[in-house]
Amino acid sequence: LSQELIQNAEDAGATEVRFLYDETQYGTETLWSKDMAQYQGPAFYAYNDAVFTPEDWHGIQEIARSRKKDDPLKVGRFGIGFNSVYHITDVPSIFSGDQIGMLDPHQTLFGPHESGQCWNLKEDSKEINELTDQFAPFIGVFGSTKETFKNGNFPGTFFRFPLRLQPSQLSSNVYDKQKVLELFESFRADADTVLLFLKSVQDVSLHVREADGTERLIFRVTASENKALKHERPNSIKILGTAINQYCKGVPSNSITCVTYHVNIVVEDESVKDAQKTSWLVCNCVGGRGICTELDCLADDLKFVPTIGIAMPLSTNGEEKGAVAEFSGRTFCFLPLPPGEESKTGLPVHVSGFFGLTDNRRSIKWRELDQWRDPAALWNDLLVVNIVPKAYTTLVLEAIKRMETEKNSDFPLSAERIYRLWPDENKIRVPWKPIVVPLFKELLQHTVIYSVSNQWIKVEQVHFSEMDESLEYTESVLNYLQKSGKQIAKVPANIASAVHLTISTAKAVKKVTPAVVRQVLRKSGHSGPAEEKLHLLEFVLSDGVYSELIGLELLPLQNGNFIPFSSSVSEQDVVYITSEEYPR
Repeated sequence: LSQELIQNAEDAGATEVRFLYDETQYGTETLWSKDMAQYQGPAFYAYNDAVFTPEDWHGIQEIARSRKKDDPLKVGRFGIGFNSVYHITDVPSIFSGDQIGMLDPHQTLFGPHESGQCWNLKEDSKEINELTDQFAPFIGVFGSTKETFKNGNFPGTFFRFPLRLQPSQLSSNVYDKQKVLELFESFRADADTVLLFLKSVQDVSLHVREADGTERLIFRVTASENKALKHERPNSIKILGTAINQYCKGVPSNSITCVTYHVNIVVEDESVKDAQKTSWLVCNCVGGRGICTELDCLADDLKFVPTIGIAMPLSTNGEEKGAVAEFSGRTFCFLPLPPGEESKTGLPVHVSGFFGLTDNRRSIKWRELDQWRDPAALWNDLLVVNIVPKAYTTLVLEAIKRMETEKNSDFPLSAERIYRLWPDENKIRVPWKPIVVPLFKELLQHTVIYSVSNQWIKVEQVHFSEMDESLEYTESVLNYLQKSGKQIAKVPANIASAVHLTISTAKAVKKVTPAVVRQVLRKSGHSGPAEEKLHLLEFVLSDGVYSELIGLELLPLQNGNFIPFSSSVSEQDVVYITSEEYPR
């Protein structure tokens, strides 16, 4: 329920959402009718700082009517989602701008076949002033005062949901304080990621007002920018907005619009002394018309837009808490989908998208046997294959760029951290496996390998070292190759397997091998210390191809000199090797 109301606020362009559980028992003398008395007690409120449009009022009324026919029309922003409020209440009310509306799907309170009632603060001020108890729950909350009523305008929106105290035709769910606090608790579980992919809402808080009028903040989560990058997120969101408009208008474009920004999420909890801060790098993308014709046709039929967001956690000053600890990538449809196996991706990032969801809106539709022809399931497949690899690559490249430019930031990036962004193909869940090959192909066209000499380079420029670090000669071998102008990289197993999976045998992956070292020695020789020469000798012998030693100046003599290995048998070339049998 809280997610539906946050989504409504987001769609309305609100920046703040507040939830309040109010235990106040309001008066029951001056009411529209005595039947209204049961709705003057404890209630759940939801506020946001956007104002209803005429379309919103129309949509809400349509829902109230369609509810009776049990055919909840998907009207504007208040579609099936808004109906979830009937889990907790029979009579939702709304205060926004200059109007207060009350909905009555049972059609018993305001007359036969009347599914609600609306009052205008100015036009109906006489009646509002007479029914003081009826409108008391709308005064003294979220900045609404008697003055607000007098001036005839409230600069925001709030919903009031009186708790259902006994089962009704609508629902047998009965709500009390305990159940509302459980609702708060379930919100808290996802709180550190709830704002991650939202463009408007930046502040969500949960409050309780006791029966005696004391109010306390239970929980709050806010999203903000770093001071140095204050304009980055707002500017990115503008660019995205333009790209979405262009797509919806049918403007052709063969490119994917991507923007990346940094966002900090701060969670304040009454039960925890210090606020918890997590920092994220988020990349959002909108596909252009013309990238995939099938995707464009489905977008028009389903009224969807090909948008994808990818987010990586940047740990907080070395302390991995909250969303960053035990990180497990999840799926979002702007807001996080309910936790559980179905929402896990097996990727080291969170992925959000304009996905087609199952009827209960709990998971993404995939083309399993029963949904093979389902347009929304096909849309999800195409979205994942066509847009995710590009968005993912952009995030990785942006992280690499920021590692160089933001060395002194609160959350410095490291090559190790960036490598952890690459998916491990063995861990990815089945529906996401199709991204693997296109993603690795896209990534490996860029400078994404970090060399031992601290530079990001392309895969074809590098020799990968799989040498055992514990062996004595490893350091000498790698130093020698570097000094000879070779770029060397040591990469984690997931990167090595990505490279092998992607690079065709024709452009075989270059590795540090005894053969490579022999080749370099032949070309460049070696003028380093004797100890290094001995280490190189040990390594070039390790593959047993002794015929390749000929001509390499690595044969150590008693006097400390080295001479080339040779196959000639002339007198002066003979080298005697001591042994137990033939001591010196």
